[in-house]
Amino acid sequence: MRRYLVVAHRTLDSHELAEAIHDRMAEGPSRFHLVVPEDHGHGLLWDEGSVRVEAERALEENRLRMTMEGIPVTGEVGHGGPVLATRDVLAREKRDGHEPFDEIIVSTLAPSASRWIGMDVPARIRRLAPEIPVTHIIAARERV
Repeated sequence: MRRYLVVAHRTLDSHELAEAIHDRMAEGPSRFHLVVPEDHGHGLLWDEGSVRVEAERALEENRLRMTMEGIPVTGEVGHGGPVLATRDVLAREKRDGHEPFDEIIVSTLAPSASRWIGMDVPARIRRLAPEIPVTHIIAARERV
């Protein structure tokens, strides 16, 4: 069974990410693990509690939706940014003796709206895990 790590937050329910997940399901038995990094937004005004609650809400809504669609999915909220959250998942999986992921799917907004692209997240994750293919999905819109 193929294993996929999906790194997303504001684009978790995008059409483009759903299509990528369904494409992988069509290729054969698959499992997905969502990591939703906490999103500290654009400004200086945020608090740790509300950031975590928002990430947990996004994760649970999308995990339930995917489960109802018959997609085997687990997930977690990641601390820090998307690269640190990915690093933490990969380190834990290796430490616990799990097989490596077959692919990492990073979902972002379009370049004009994406902080993750500005932070070079897809390339940084590729450097973090050079042995795992990384696919960058660009969503046309963020979730509402």
